[in-house]
Amino acid sequence: MKILITGAAGFIGSFFVEEALRQGFDTYAGIRATSSRQYLTDERIKFVDIKYDDKELLIKQLSELKNSIGKFDYIIHGMGVTKCKNKSDFDRINYGFTKNFAEALIESDSVPNKFVYISSLSAWGPGDSKTGKPIMLSDEPRPDTLYGASKLKAEQFIASLSGFPYIFLRPTGVYGPREKDYFVFNKTVSNGIEPAMGFQTQYLTFIYVRDLVKLAFLACKSNIERKGYFVSDGREYTDKEYAAIVKKHLGRKHTLKIRVPLFLVKFISYSLDTVCGYFGKTPTLNKDKYKILRVMNWRCEIKPTEDDFHFKADYDLDRGTGEAIEWYKREKWL
Repeated sequence: MKILITGAAGFIGSFFVEEALRQGFDTYAGIRATSSRQYLTDERIKFVDIKYDDKELLIKQLSELKNSIGKFDYIIHGMGVTKCKNKSDFDRINYGFTKNFAEALIESDSVPNKFVYISSLSAWGPGDSKTGKPIMLSDEPRPDTLYGASKLKAEQFIASLSGFPYIFLRPTGVYGPREKDYFVFNKTVSNGIEPAMGFQTQYLTFIYVRDLVKLAFLACKSNIERKGYFVSDGREYTDKEYAAIVKKHLGRKHTLKIRVPLFLVKFISYSLDTVCGYFGKTPTLNKDKYKILRVMNWRCEIKPTEDDFHFKADYDLDRGTGEAIEWYKREKWL
């Protein structure tokens, strides 16, 4: 059984590759020639530099692959960007490259048995902060970030393709070893500072990277297709609970608690975005990220995911954070 994992050099993609190898798949990792292979060192991995930006070349590339090895049984499409120097790149890459890829699969007669697209809860937009009602699959999607809008646009295009065997997985915040955004909070707390945004209680949801990987492979092997799902560990946490768990695993009993008004977070994020843009860089805290961080309600409907795939997360936030922090320490990140 052959599997292609796109975005394989990324945080989540590298875990997909590890699981594919563990399960005995003939594993192909889609990466750019310039991508780091730091977590892709197993000699069994076969690398493919997919030419997303040139559809004709991509069709030729996929046709040659099909003629030499046959069709891929499964594709997990995790390629994408979460932050960009040029804001138009969200649409160009997350939507445009995915559109080219799906069309090229069809035109080269290379459509797999299952195409699992790693989307995002941000494609549906934030939950209602007043009622606290979970984001439901039946809700009309209202993404309020460029990132979320680009993911939704890609979903809508794939769903428009007749007979295309997709499953959309829309994870909430994904964390774990190798992850760099949540790590910033861990590092800050490790240094004795506990930041919080705004003055309202924030309701958060998470999925540990290994649980997302488990679900993606369950989706590949299932008989389900042409459906989308939200993904979390099935629990919800307040911002205070999250901070307490991080402090526990860092051994930090006392921290300097700083609650930053949202207007100041907005000013800082917009300023960083502008200044770093002059130097061709994208800061972790940027305009699009601020729109995600300000959301007070990330509860989401998880029961369809649990029912259809018999999925139960192995990690709650406490266990996952402990494992992640141990990795950060072992790798000298902390």
